[in-house]
Amino acid sequence: MYYDVIMAGFGGQGILMIGNVLSIAAIGEKKNVTYFPVYGVEMRGGTANCTVIVSDEEIGSPIVGNPMSLIAMNGPSLEKFLPTVKRGGVVVVNTSLIGNGKVERDDVEVVEVPANDVAEKVGSQQLASMVALGAFVEKTKIVSLDSVISALPKVISKRYEKLIPLNIQAIKEGSSLVRNQER
Repeated sequence: MYYDVIMAGFGGQGILMIGNVLSIAAIGEKKNVTYFPVYGVEMRGGTANCTVIVSDEEIGSPIVGNPMSLIAMNGPSLEKFLPTVKRGGVVVVNTSLIGNGKVERDDVEVVEVPANDVAEKVGSQQLASMVALGAFVEKTKIVSLDSVISALPKVISKRYEKLIPLNIQAIKEGSSLVRNQER
């Protein structure tokens, strides 16, 4: 098994955090992982993306030119990375910021998730990336949802541990959106 994903958005959306959560979840399942974060010099509000590779075998490089999947949390990220996604890949689109029907490729599977809207209902727009992560994990089965939830305390600092239940709810909401779309 080998799977890679690029997660992208702007600084402050939690892109690097969800990459870290996915990585820790995969490590918890005894898989090999690389996590390669990239962010603009502006930090909050600038561009941010990370690449996560999960494999049963050793991983030769953390660099991915043509990912199997993309989580795009904003329009510029979709524009930049959509052309690089492999044919047959999965593209999770945050329709709260990008809109519906913006992926003009018929050779990828598109999962449209109103991540910001769902996160707001859960309790905070800052949870939008967790909604997208839940949708991505449900769609790809790269790791189990339980592994993702178990990884949260290892990634979220003690100072914010009281927010873990909201993060869990956001992940489950994202997962539920995909399950409901597939019915």
